[in-house]
Formats: sequence, structure tokens, C-alpha cells
Amino acid sequence: MPYPPPTATPVDLPAQHWLRWLPGLAVLRSYEAAWLPKDLAAGLALAAMLVPVGIAYAEASGVPGVYGLYATIVPLLAYAIFGPSRILVLGPDSALAAPILAVVLSVSLGDPMRAVAVASLMAIVAGLFCIVLGLLRLGFITELLSKPIRYGYMNGIALTVLVSQLPKIFAIPIDGGGPLQELWLLARAVIAGHTNWYAFAVGVATLAVILLLKRFDRVPGILIAVILATVAVSVLRLDAQGVSVLGEIPQGLPTFTFPWLSNADWATIVLGGCAVAMIAFADTSVLSRTYAARTHTRVDPNQEMVGLGMANLAAGFFQGFPISSSASRTPVAEAAGARTQLTGVVGAVAVAVLLLLAPNLLRYLPSSALAAVVIVAAMGLFEFKDLRRIYRIQQWEFWLSMLCFAAVAAFGAIPGIGLAVVIAVIEFLWDGWRPHFAVLGRVPNLRGYHDLKRYPHAALIDGLVLFRWDAPLFFANAELFQQRLMQAVDASPSPVRRVVVAAEPVTSVDVTSADMLRELSQHLAKQGAALHFAEMKDPVRDKLKRFELAEVFSDAHFHPTVESAVDEYLKP
Repeated sequence: MPYPPPTATPVDLPAQHWLRWLPGLAVLRSYEAAWLPKDLAAGLALAAMLVPVGIAYAEASGVPGVYGLYATIVPLLAYAIFGPSRILVLGPDSALAAPILAVVLSVSLGDPMRAVAVASLMAIVAGLFCIVLGLLRLGFITELLSKPIRYGYMNGIALTVLVSQLPKIFAIPIDGGGPLQELWLLARAVIAGHTNWYAFAVGVATLAVILLLKRFDRVPGILIAVILATVAVSVLRLDAQGVSVLGEIPQGLPTFTFPWLSNADWATIVLGGCAVAMIAFADTSVLSRTYAARTHTRVDPNQEMVGLGMANLAAGFFQGFPISSSASRTPVAEAAGARTQLTGVVGAVAVAVLLLLAPNLLRYLPSSALAAVVIVAAMGLFEFKDLRRIYRIQQWEFWLSMLCFAAVAAFGAIPGIGLAVVIAVIEFLWDGWRPHFAVLGRVPNLRGYHDLKRYPHAALIDGLVLFRWDAPLFFANAELFQQRLMQAVDASPSPVRRVVVAAEPVTSVDVTSADMLRELSQHLAKQGAALHFAEMKDPVRDKLKRFELAEVFSDAHFHPTVESAVDEYLKP
């Protein structure tokens, strides 16, 4: 069945129209009755997965399981109003568990309610961060992280999440300082005989059932495995054998609360909130674009950031924790026939009904089974196949990925992600800091002018240096530009009377580089040479004028093409 036609998005509506910030209501205005049965059925199918996954990710994030349901209900409702994607499902996510847990453990001081407050504050910070960036139309910033670096930190987070759940499988409490230390402590505890084999059996059996049923797309493997584990613990009274269970959860819905902490490490909370916001939006933007392409709709990344921010803000004020889109629950909604955001609303209402009418159904849900759910999700975060391709074609980027992975694995999620961002910025600047450049010459039977390094027999033109710079000119590479150009002048076999910079790749200049061009022109003039430019873009040329270089470089110093610059130089 075809998806409904695309509705107006923020780019379609006038700026003053209030509906541009409420895409969900815009869809509701054009909602068709034929979509309702599909949305209802998909919402109920989705709810069956929201409950065990929400509880499992809450436990993995360091807060009591019921708060995972709180972080499911309200964000789904908020995203249904503010989110631009028709069927994207938001909620607790395995990719966020490690950074949330890192902050919660360091700030909560072992107090469960303080842990909830820390997690809620992180959600508020993440929400505000996303909303501000969305309103400033900075939705592109997550694209600054290259694919290898994203793979590196996601592989590190996957390992962190997986390792953090192994102690629950063995029913051994571990208070480690990172994945490597946790593995070491866990191994010592297992060797010392501290394992609860009943809990281990339940966890491994749950893991096996989920993995066995995972190949069947329409079978709710997680739900089936969790139900079987819960029934086994209840019937066999395994809780009396030391198997940890969820226990009684409070009946009722989350209430509006303004979380606050005294004597808190606010820097850690704010940095952690911003870090999870970046991870959440990176995942959400990719998933949103994927489903937009499949449903032939358009999604504004800035509105996506606002929608994600409002969902996180709602989670923070209603006793939840940071949330993201779900690459596992969204396909469930799609496969069940979801047509619009009403699917998420139905799923949220179904979870709320469970909390109101039958919270004790979850009483015997074993912790080791929840750990198995998170482990399966963490396994899905690993990326190996494409990294092998990257190693084959660009080894230095592969090792950057490995560095990010090692940082997360050794130091934890927050420091590792911080290092990933720093590396991404350095990688971004390096290409502009040390760019490719070339001295050009004529090649027989080949049009244009070409790099002497590739064509060492190319002919030079007496008295003329053709120099190409393949990057923007800015403060970090201005001195290098001057050095490389003067080296080309000094290496010329004949006295240089003119230097032509092939400036088509130069997309920008700043004050530092403009001052360098002034000094370079004066230095060349003392040697009897003039500095000209070919193929310079009009916006760059306008900047040179704004930087008061019009008296240095007249119109005669600029040429539309390299060929015209050469022709003009060769005129008698």
C-alpha cells in the first residue's frame, strides 16, 4: 500500500505560520479514515516491544526499570506533535545507555532517586541543546563526524554496553571503571565461584531465544523471550534462588517534576547531556532520512532536531531520561502497517494502560533476561564489514576509527566521545591545513594545464608560474600557501614575471590570508613579478574587496579561466 502523500513541511509553509513547528498536527489536518485501522494495529504491535525494551534500557542506563516506561510514554506523545517523520519511533536506546550510565554512576552517589534526577537533567540538557540547534538551523553539525569516526565510537559504545550487561547475566555485582576493568573484575568473580547459575541460565536462554527468532522479521522475538523468562521465574520460584527480578513497580503515570540536585557536578551533567544529544541526533537523522526516502516524503533535519529536542525535554520533565530514535522498534511499526505518528500515540497509550491497570504483570521479569535484551541490541551496534572496506581503501581513516574505539573502551563513553569529536575537528582542519597544491604546465595532446608531479614532462611557459591551491585560504594555511608559492617561483628555470593562482578550488579567504596576499604581492613586485588569479569565485573576490585589497588587485589581475590568463600573458 502506498504511503500518504507528503504534507507541508517547514520549507513549504510561510515563516509566520504556526503549524510549521507542529508537523504532527499538520498531518492530522489531512488524516484519512482509511489509515486509522493500520495505525491502531501497528500501535498495539509496537507496545508489545516498547515495554520490555524500555525497562531493559532503563536498567542499562542506571535507573529503575519503570522509568524506562516513563521515558517511552511522554516522548512518543511529544514527538507525534513536533516530529516531522511519519513513523519514526522514539524512546530509550541502547546507544545512549553507556554515556547515560557513565554520568549517572559518577554523580548519583549510589542513590536511586538521585540517579533518576541526574538522568532527567541530562534529558533536559539534551532537549534544550537539540532545540536551540534546530532553531538556529544547525541540523547539519552531526555530519562533521566522518563515517570511520562514527563507527569507532559506536563500536566502543557497543562494547561498553555489552560488557556492562555481562555482570547481570552472571548475577555478579561489579563496580568497574570502564569495560576493560569490568571484564577483569568479572573474570575474577566467576573464577572465584560467585556466579548465580540460575540467573545465568535464564539470561543465556533468553539471549538464545531472541537470536533464534531474530531471523523471522514478523515474529516478536524479544517479547516471546521475555514472557518465557518471566513465566519460568514465576512458576519455578527462581527468585527464591537468588534470581534478581524487577519486583513491584508503582502503579500510575509519570508526573510532571522539575528535577534538581544540590552539590551536583553540573559540568559532567551538561557535557553528558550534550554528548547524548549528538549521538541521538546522529542516529535519528540517518534513520529519519532512510524512512523518508522509503515513504517518498521529505524531512527537514532542523525540524527533526526540534522534534527530538521536545521529546527529550518532555522525558526530562516527566521522570524519564535521554531518548533517541530506535532502529529496532521503527521497523516493527513499519512492518505492522504504520501510516502516521498516531502509531506512536497508540503505543504510548497502551503502555500507560499497562501501568494503570496491570503493573504487577512485570513483577517477575528477571534482570538477566533484561540484560540479554540489551546485549542483543548492543550486538546490532557493531560495524565490522564496512570497516574492512575502509581498511582496504584508506588505512589512516581505519586507524582513526580504532583510536576512537580504544578511547571509548579504555576511558568510558563520555571521554571517548569527546575524543572522537576532537579527532573529527582535527581531521576536518587537516585537509585545509595541509592541502594539495600543484604547479601546472602544458601537456602535449592534452587540453588544459596539468600537475607537473603527474606529468613531469609538461612544458612550462617562460616567465610564468601557474600555481593551483586546492583548499580555502584561512589563517591555518596562509603561511604554507606563501611558502609553497615562493618555492615554485624559486624553482622556475627562467626569471618569473607573473604568477597566476588557479583559484577555482579556493572557496573562501579570511583576514589573515588576505593580509598574506597583500604581503606576497608586494614581495613579488620587488622581484619584478605580478600576482594574478584565474577562475576565482565571485564571493571570494568580493571578500578581497571587503578586505581592502581593491587597490592591490585591479580587475586586470583576475581572469575567467587559466587559459585566458595564459593568453593575456603571451600577448605581444
